[in-house]
Amino acid sequence: MAKSLSNDLRRRLVEAVEGGMSRRSAAKRYGIAVSTAIKWLDLWTRTGSFEARPQGGDHRSARLERHADEVLALVAKAPDTTLAELAHYLEKKHGVRASVSMVWRLLDRHELTFKKNRARQRAAAA
Repeated sequence: MAKSLSNDLRRRLVEAVEGGMSRRSAAKRYGIAVSTAIKWLDLWTRTGSFEARPQGGDHRSARLERHADEVLALVAKAPDTTLAELAHYLEKKHGVRASVSMVWRLLDRHELTFKKNRARQRAAAA
């Protein structure tokens, strides 16, 4: 994902348009796409802010947090439960559709990870 353009550029574009310049000519002057200028001005008129919104991150798996205690109890009860089984359980019991990666992030946030030990390693060459 591309890095967002600076707030200074955004401020200058908003000031230029409020000073009487059209959005298209301001976009051309500052070397950005017309659609970007239109979106920035729309954001300015709606919210009064021209700052970029945060990029990236996980936006969906937080909805699993309300079931975290139950999932952690299931894992404590049966440590060999797979992530797919946990996702299926959440959908069946609570109607929450969760991917395997969402369940993994839930367990990772609660510092519950699977660590290999010598008993679980494959047979190595002599």
